[in-house]
Amino acid sequence: MLGNKLNGICIFPTGIGLKCSGDASAGAYIRLLSSVSASLIVNPNGCNASDFYAGVENTVYVEGSTIDRFLYGEIRLKECRTHNKILCAVNKPVSPANINAVNASRWMLGADIEIVELNTPLKMEAFIGADGLPSGKIEGADEMIDQIRYLEYDQLCVHSYISCPEEVAASYWSGTLYENPWGKVEQLLSSYVSRKLNKQCFHAPCESTFNTYYDSMIVRLQQAPEILSNTYANCIFSGAHKAPTIIHPTLSSLPTSLSVSDISFLVSPMCWSTPHNLCLKNNIPIIMVRENTSKSMERINPTNDKRVVYVSSYLEAVGYIQCLNEGICYETIRLD
Repeated sequence: MLGNKLNGICIFPTGIGLKCSGDASAGAYIRLLSSVSASLIVNPNGCNASDFYAGVENTVYVEGSTIDRFLYGEIRLKECRTHNKILCAVNKPVSPANINAVNASRWMLGADIEIVELNTPLKMEAFIGADGLPSGKIEGADEMIDQIRYLEYDQLCVHSYISCPEEVAASYWSGTLYENPWGKVEQLLSSYVSRKLNKQCFHAPCESTFNTYYDSMIVRLQQAPEILSNTYANCIFSGAHKAPTIIHPTLSSLPTSLSVSDISFLVSPMCWSTPHNLCLKNNIPIIMVRENTSKSMERINPTNDKRVVYVSSYLEAVGYIQCLNEGICYETIRLD
């Protein structure tokens, strides 16, 4: 804890049709929430916006399944004090998009990034499932894991092509389809690889031709960072550059690490999943933001638990966190 500020988590789950941060990140929201937090753990969906990155100094960039493991108490997160060694896995042959994306982050961030060509192609396919939500299929992930398992690096970034039916992408850019169609398959890859390697894995698509077709369109506010990008990768390099590393929970003597016991709140859109259940198990208050709706709202746990607090907006969530910071009972400053 820094001063009287508390540590927290803010999640934007992937592929559930969020009103806010279902496409590119919620940059202004993250900066505002971070300003009232000592450290704010955020999943990539909340920070990533193609060539833009929303994180600030006290934003802790953590892949989604790693947040789950953290809340289970299986791992701690060790702060990066200088910079990480990033391994960038790409398909053969290395493309200009791969090289330009890596060099841009080397130049602008001073990032330490090494490219490795995969012996077996990583194939990723995005599509819309029977439930109407994004889904995907992956081939070659195990072969990639076997190839890089013993290499020296801190964070893994994968920069590879995602196939997606053109009509699905066209529906997304035109606003007919609200959910980012390729975000879910990225989440599936990152979760699987992160768990298998016990290191954080982040993915960015490359060589997409869809921005060529729609570079003259005015898209929704949330889509604008995507349509401006050519390589989509600099957000993951920016996040991985100083992302925490995964360590065993028994290494509690390290002063620069976080454990679940250090967390004082979770900020969430209107949805319910593993992090919510684990927060209640660990007696961590949940701040549910009503304005950020999702297609999975019907799956919200209808709990009457008083540790779940509903606020109208992220602005109100900031006020609630400040109450926690200052030891003020939230109900005492409401007039209704």
